[in-house]
Amino acid sequence: MTKLTDNIEANLDLFISETKETAKVWGLRNEDGWLAVDSTEFENSEVMPFWSNEADAKLHNVEEWADFEVLEIPLDIFVEDWLITLDEDGVLVGPNWNDKLEGKEVEPADMAKKYL
Repeated sequence: MTKLTDNIEANLDLFISETKETAKVWGLRNEDGWLAVDSTEFENSEVMPFWSNEADAKLHNVEEWADFEVLEIPLDIFVEDWLITLDEDGVLVGPNWNDKLEGKEVEPADMAKKYL
């Protein structure tokens, strides 16, 4: 059962605490690459959603995202490589979006600071 709620700040905090504990981040990928969607907060920006556990990522692996595979990313690689690359590319991070696809859209550099 998911721990994600309508409280997007709590979901962000859960993302940080769970990923620190497990040293894993989960995302969705298909043959075209990792899932990225248009930002609802910023015009001409994309957001790449990630989850702090496999089960929550799998909840989103349905309907238009059913052709994606749920994959694990080691936390050290996520922080030291992914967040730098996403920042350079201007792509936001969507940590622990709930079942309504509600969640924060975070600048990668701001996300990296949460792991210091």
